[in-house]
Amino acid sequence: MQSLFLHTRVGKDGILKLETPIGITNAELDVVLIINPATKKHNEQDAQAKGWPPGFFTEVVGGWQGEPLVREPQGNYETRNELK
Repeated sequence: MQSLFLHTRVGKDGILKLETPIGITNAELDVVLIINPATKKHNEQDAQAKGWPPGFFTEVVGGWQGEPLVREPQGNYETRNELK
């Protein structure tokens, strides 16, 4: 028996999609699925485990206030010969 712990997200359609390589092919399996909604604390711990500083996603991401910067002109496209 093999146990896996996954942290995933349910889409807007309400469907949970699991794609997990388990190293077993061409076999019948019994799978037990336990649904446990993640807490904010759990999400914060996951972010820290992946190297993000505490509070990064709540304090920094989406924190830009003001007008976007003006993008400089990108120049002209190079003219190339058509492929045959």
